[in-house]
Amino acid sequence: MPNRSKKIFLLLSIIVPFMLYCLYYYGMMVKNAPYKFAEFQSIKFEYGYGDSLLNKYDSKTGDYQFVNRRDSVVKMHMKLTKDDLLYLHRKAADLGFWDFPEKEMATRKVRSPRYMIQFNYKRKSKTVVFEDAFEGNEKLIDANQRLIKELQKVLEDAEARQKNTK
Repeated sequence: MPNRSKKIFLLLSIIVPFMLYCLYYYGMMVKNAPYKFAEFQSIKFEYGYGDSLLNKYDSKTGDYQFVNRRDSVVKMHMKLTKDDLLYLHRKAADLGFWDFPEKEMATRKVRSPRYMIQFNYKRKSKTVVFEDAFEGNEKLIDANQRLIKELQKVLEDAEARQKNTK
């Protein structure tokens, strides 16, 4: 068999079926992904010390409550834009939020901030409770802290936009 015929045979019998299988397999994975932005409904973000999570935001209702610098609770109504929500969805996906354990609590009793992050979709929701004093994998702690900073930044930007429009 000539060399060219061997290459064509190899291409048709091994490489093409492998490529078709990969397209089918990964196509089904993407199609059945549990956390798609098309099915996105809302984000809940709460944080504070201990069990009193006084700082809260719910994108479904737009209710935003936070403690200001003078230790007084401020309540307001604030909606995030679709771009803000898409940005947070993608940031969570980039940081691997869907693979985080549900509870990341400190083993020793220390007064540290506690965060509750919840992404709600039509078919599923993912909730993570994270304490700053958590002593686990450094990469996991870093990913949690980065997601929290992004959530806080988006909320601060939305609050500034709302103040500028008034």
